[in-house]
Amino acid sequence: MQPIDVRGLLVDIDGVLVTSWHPIPGAAEALASCRRAGLALRCLTNTTSVSRAEISRRLNAAGVAVDTSEIMSAPAATAAWLNAEHPDARCYLINSGDLGDDFSGVHLVDDDERADVVVLGGAGEEFSYTQMNHALGLLLDGAALVGMQRNMYWRTEEGFNLDTGAYLTALEQAAGVTATVLGKPSGTFFSEALEDMGLAVGQAAMIGDDIDNDVLGAQAIGLTGILVRTGKFRPEALQSASGVPDVVIESIAHLPDLLGLR
Repeated sequence: MQPIDVRGLLVDIDGVLVTSWHPIPGAAEALASCRRAGLALRCLTNTTSVSRAEISRRLNAAGVAVDTSEIMSAPAATAAWLNAEHPDARCYLINSGDLGDDFSGVHLVDDDERADVVVLGGAGEEFSYTQMNHALGLLLDGAALVGMQRNMYWRTEEGFNLDTGAYLTALEQAAGVTATVLGKPSGTFFSEALEDMGLAVGQAAMIGDDIDNDVLGAQAIGLTGILVRTGKFRPEALQSASGVPDVVIESIAHLPDLLGLR
């Protein structure tokens, strides 16, 4: 196989570097090899349960060295968009976990208050019928719908778990609205990462375990898309996808070989 020539890498975290915050074999060594070769690196994650600082802490605790400045998250992108596009909006947030400082500046309201924007973060126990029904009422009254991501499921050590995309799709169908999605597969999300690295689309590749949100989303703006067979990867999802990856590798441990670094 001809080595892929790139100057930067966009790397998914959950399912590519770690699973349930335990390192995927060879992930730390692969990143270290890429750094030694002088490649720019940004980790793009749809994780909405913890802040970027906490993500960095957990990765480093797992032996995968990633600085907070190298992490671009869906919650941070969503907060930046809300502050820019709806600076005075009252936002009704349904999310599992603590977003910390990544969601600063956003005016959040309680369950019994009116809202201008409904925001869906990562799915979890908080996604109750009562909250979803309240969100539907707000949307029917004219509120906008925003999703931090559109993942249908993710994988933990216990197996697959339903994610935000299922709930987001249900609300879109019920309320007759279209959500604005700020995390992957949003082209803006990928473009902002490239801009942060100072690279053009032809100079970088995206490595992910999600054929739709990671790989096809990246390819849609011209990035090279590399799919790994770890994390949420399922052969059935690859076979039924609307497109094909540029490359499929067993895990990120094989990335240095693909890039001709050893």
